[in-house]
Amino acid sequence: MAGLNERKQRILHAVVTDYIQTAEPVGSRSISRRHQMDLSAATIRNEMADLEELGYLTQPHTSAGRIPSQQGYRFYVDALMDAAQLAKEEHEYLSGVFTQLEKMREIDQIIQQTAKVLSVMTCYTSLVMGPQFRRSAFKQMRLIPLDEQRALVVLLTDTGYIKNKVIDLPQALSSDELVRIVNYLNEQLAGQTISSLSATRLKKLRSDLYARIELLDHMLHLLEDCSAEGESRVFLGGTSNILNQPEFKDMEKVRHLLTLFEQGERLSFILETSLGGVSIRIGTENAITEISDCSLVTATYHLHERPVGTIGVLGPTRMEYSKVITIIEHIAGRLNGVLDTL
Repeated sequence: MAGLNERKQRILHAVVTDYIQTAEPVGSRSISRRHQMDLSAATIRNEMADLEELGYLTQPHTSAGRIPSQQGYRFYVDALMDAAQLAKEEHEYLSGVFTQLEKMREIDQIIQQTAKVLSVMTCYTSLVMGPQFRRSAFKQMRLIPLDEQRALVVLLTDTGYIKNKVIDLPQALSSDELVRIVNYLNEQLAGQTISSLSATRLKKLRSDLYARIELLDHMLHLLEDCSAEGESRVFLGGTSNILNQPEFKDMEKVRHLLTLFEQGERLSFILETSLGGVSIRIGTENAITEISDCSLVTATYHLHERPVGTIGVLGPTRMEYSKVITIIEHIAGRLNGVLDTL
């Protein structure tokens, strides 16, 4: 960016890394002493004043040092941040945890444990959105007779969702015809995602089985209802971790955050709007007011190479970005491996 030469970048890097570690405004003497720069404290102080004028630093109090602004954090993340590596102990911890998760067969249990692991390793609050129904793939539809006049239609997906609906049976259809209709739908829809079941596709299925339209209508209505349905399954971990951050001593701010944690649909919105891969949103880059003083790092996870959900870490803008990004990438990768074994 204009006006940010190598010296200014080194000083900005020093301010951000020091502030992340201490949560205290950073002064020129501290930078000169800790970072072994071949610069006088006065020169560093002048450069910090320039960085403040350019919008990368702010000065909370007249006599205090500087802290990074949102713009400063963004430049740091995009251009200055050093890559982090997991420690040997962290690798061993993850290996042990995911070996246990591989023994679980319920996706919700796996996702819930993943949220816990993510919060433990980062010391921030984790948000993990369970597999979204509309991103799930059709696996099987079953028709279970309840009596001579009614049956239960059951829809299964590859992510473990089960949807069901009681329908009235047309009297003109034999049990063999019922089986043929169900088999036909299973053949036509196998592996397709729920969101891909467009009105045109469902219309074609109706046309193909027009002679049995009454029963088919019941079954396709279940698919239409599912295709339009939204899900708000977000698992949280370490919600109290936010209270340990100096930035959140304001109890009114904390109250708004804790209220947000109870609102599944809004949490889903936060995670659904994340881009693919690893995404980092800082401060007001987040669309929801309650987290405008926070940073959110997210990553998508996959089932058989198809994105089905999102994992995220929420913390202060003074977040250990490189550490969080490394952890979230490793956990997303291991979660993909576990889900692919189901």
